[in-house]
Amino acid sequence: MKKINKKRTKNKKVTDYKWIVIVTLAAFLISLGFSLLSETIIPQVSLIVAIIILLFFIALGILFDMIGVAVTVSEEASFHSMAAKKVRGAPLAVLLIRNANKVSSFCNDVIGDICGIMSGATGVTIAVTIASQFHWDLLCVSLFLTALIAALTIGGKALGKGVAMNKSNEILFRFAKVLTIFYSGN
Repeated sequence: MKKINKKRTKNKKVTDYKWIVIVTLAAFLISLGFSLLSETIIPQVSLIVAIIILLFFIALGILFDMIGVAVTVSEEASFHSMAAKKVRGAPLAVLLIRNANKVSSFCNDVIGDICGIMSGATGVTIAVTIASQFHWDLLCVSLFLTALIAALTIGGKALGKGVAMNKSNEILFRFAKVLTIFYSGN
């Protein structure tokens, strides 16, 4: 019989199937909720309100992208003394840092990607509304809006990443303080 190399098996990463199922279900449910909003409310509101909803989706994607970056670069040690002093949000910030891969995946991939999809869907509704109200060519309006949405999203995320890198602890701490409203483990 061959001798098993314990060092090699010890370093092997185990796939967390439970996390994959949870994040997939969360993505499905969040997408369902946002899609319901997009498909039922946006066609019924004025053009200005639809644009505000579009900007909300873009801003939400940028915000969660910043949080995802901040949690991956924040320093756990910064929050230990605050946690010892029972500062609200500090123990949760430590927990978030210790689960940075999952938090970042949820913030950047689940929320960020869903917001990107929803901005595109909202943009289509807005393009149709603009084209029909002003009798403009739908293709031109759609192309312009698609490019504008992409530029705002990408530019906003680029700016947000820089801020998140420089102010990671502050961003994470504020996020953790907000989460303590919903999280009882703190």
